[in-house]
Amino acid sequence: MRRFTAVELAIGAALFGSLMAVAVPAFSRDLHASRFVEPTEGLARLGASAVAHATTNERFPDSAPLTPQVPPRGKKEVDQPGTWGGPTWTALAFRPAAEGVPHAYSFSFESTSGGTAFVAQARGDLDGDGVLSTFEIRGRSGHGADGAPEASVLPGMYVEAELE
Repeated sequence: MRRFTAVELAIGAALFGSLMAVAVPAFSRDLHASRFVEPTEGLARLGASAVAHATTNERFPDSAPLTPQVPPRGKKEVDQPGTWGGPTWTALAFRPAAEGVPHAYSFSFESTSGGTAFVAQARGDLDGDGVLSTFEIRGRSGHGADGAPEASVLPGMYVEAELE
């Protein structure tokens, strides 16, 4: 039976260490990024829908409360049928995921200033500790120089307790 020499073991350990030095940070970075896909993409879709609605109707739709009312705690959940059937969510054609697909965030839409501005939020409790991550975007509508309705999502996104 052949045994490994100290040099062969050292080379093996060095190769293993090198692979781990590359793999662990990449895995950690991908895991961290995956936690932000749902709220950022969801808010981007919500903002685009709100802008389209305001451009057509000259105002943003009415407010909608946090839906689902309690964000999933520490795991992704599938919504009950009808959860996203409210008038605002219907007007915006919005739901965070395809029907039957679990998600980890609740969303709200607050129409302000008589429908000329909005604040949209995504809130989630990814590790189930009761501390919520909050992602928020804002938008406004009005009329351009030519008098045509104009709406936009304001630049930037407010983020609170992203890693909770």
